[in-house]
Amino acid sequence: MSDRVAQMEKRAEIKNRIQDGLVKYGFIAVTIGLFSWFALTEETFRQPSTLFSMLKFTSVVAIVGLGVTFTMVVGGLDLSVGSVAGLAVTVSAMMMVIYNLTGFFSGVMVLVAGAVVGAVNAFLIVWLKIPDLLATLGMMFIVMGLKLLPVDGQSVSSKMILRDGSVAPGKFTEGFRAIDRAMVGPIPLPVVIWLVLTILAWFLLTRTRYGRVMYAVGANPEAAKLSGIRVEWYRFSAYVISGLFAATGGLILASRIGQGDISAGNSLLLDAVAVALVGTSVLGIGKPNAWGTALGALLIGIVITGLTIKGFPYYAQDVSKGLVLVLALIFSFTLSRKKARFVPAT
Repeated sequence: MSDRVAQMEKRAEIKNRIQDGLVKYGFIAVTIGLFSWFALTEETFRQPSTLFSMLKFTSVVAIVGLGVTFTMVVGGLDLSVGSVAGLAVTVSAMMMVIYNLTGFFSGVMVLVAGAVVGAVNAFLIVWLKIPDLLATLGMMFIVMGLKLLPVDGQSVSSKMILRDGSVAPGKFTEGFRAIDRAMVGPIPLPVVIWLVLTILAWFLLTRTRYGRVMYAVGANPEAAKLSGIRVEWYRFSAYVISGLFAATGGLILASRIGQGDISAGNSLLLDAVAVALVGTSVLGIGKPNAWGTALGALLIGIVITGLTIKGFPYYAQDVSKGLVLVLALIFSFTLSRKKARFVPAT
């Protein structure tokens, strides 16, 4: 009987180790596996120019996703990030093309606009007690509409005809366009910005009291409040940060397209939320984190770039992103819950 119990305990221990390995390293293994497969089967994929281009075009989604990560840390979710990025494109274009202002001033105005939207979201959620999904969904539609009003629903571009019949005097400045075009050595500037913001987010969330308190607020806001923590302030700051990150992503996007495209940013919401959710599965952490979001964005970038090079149709991208998200959720929730069942007998 004792031998049978010992065998059962040994099998349970093995299952636990396998489960623990899948939860912690499964998602990273999938990322490495897909990258290796594309690199081995497609010569174009393993060229440095392709890899840097992939990182460059992934940077916008990753940066916006970092903002979403902050709101998830405090137990919320910001659905207005895509519209804020689109607002950044329109505001920057208006400042430079219509009002003939400098790129630097346009960038400052964009960041202010992002912070204002984040503050309004926080006011609705924290003080008016509107559920975060409903509040940010409402703001998403408001911002999408507001950005169209001053431009009469048309994209902003140089030499466009204004309401009074005159021609727009300005254009996107070379300095502003350099946000997307500049290089730091062999690395595109947007990738450097993405890396710097990821390190900053990681440092704030894991190496400061501010970040530790934010996680505590997200885990149990009532207990945090009873501990003397100003829960409202931390939740407020998370949404302001989300607005700033979304505006930063919008700045890069505006620099990339070189005009105030009214449809810009519309597709960013789902991608940004997806990479933030995918990030919870990295190393089995099971909670929003900066490096996880960065890796989630990287995996989706690898999949989309690889499928594009292989000639898959564009609509296959949505299927692939959905599969990546489902796989990440399996690692985050299903496997980790099953792991808890394999407890050796005592």
